[in-house]
Amino acid sequence: MTTVGGRGPDLGPRGVHGDLDELLFPLQHGTLFYVGYEVLPPVVVAGANRVSDDEFATAAKELRERVLAISSTAPIPFRTQNGGDYDDDLVLRDHVAPGRAGLGVHLRDRSMETDR
Repeated sequence: MTTVGGRGPDLGPRGVHGDLDELLFPLQHGTLFYVGYEVLPPVVVAGANRVSDDEFATAAKELRERVLAISSTAPIPFRTQNGGDYDDDLVLRDHVAPGRAGLGVHLRDRSMETDR
């Protein structure tokens, strides 16, 4: 779980703070996943410094539900360094996520056959 002062839209792909998934990537992938953790999608409370009582109750409910569902929540599908997607220089092979770039290419996309 994390809280952010941004209101939500400002943490999107075109928001002033940048995309939240990309902001969290170094921590989730580079720190947690790299050393062996299965990383779950975060529960994020946007605008945490100014939530109303109702918004706080909603966030608390979402966090309770996430904790209760930990065992059935799918982890973020990061690619493994030695799983065959990367070459000897740790660069994605040409056939993996062709035509795409950015941090999102380091996630397995099970819906695309060309992804593997």
